[in-house]
Amino acid sequence: MKLRSATVEPATLRWAVWLLYVEALAAAVATVLLLYAAVTQRAVTVGTAVTVVVFMALLATLLALLGALLVRLKAGARAPAIVLELLFLPIGYYMVEGGLAWLGVPLMVAGFACCVLLFVPRTRQALGIHS
Repeated sequence: MKLRSATVEPATLRWAVWLLYVEALAAAVATVLLLYAAVTQRAVTVGTAVTVVVFMALLATLLALLGALLVRLKAGARAPAIVLELLFLPIGYYMVEGGLAWLGVPLMVAGFACCVLLFVPRTRQALGIHS
């Protein structure tokens, strides 16, 4: 990742971007699996199957886009990334409640960790956010 100046970016920003990219990859894999399920299995409604696949594809795209914007030190990408990461907390909670703890717990940990990394002063400073 290149920064505006010759200094090395903080590790906190690098880790946050890495987490966003890993989550984007996971969402892309989930998109492919959901698409396979939609094509090979009988859906309750076609509209629901299409909506779920499109939603996951958009999520993967958005996560990757936010990561790319943060690499370019676009401060405006920080708030949407934080909101998206915070949304992973209740989603992960309900996955745990639904018996998918193996998926929900890592989702919550990744979401919380990315939020913390985006809030730390070194990340804010690298993005030019001084408040």
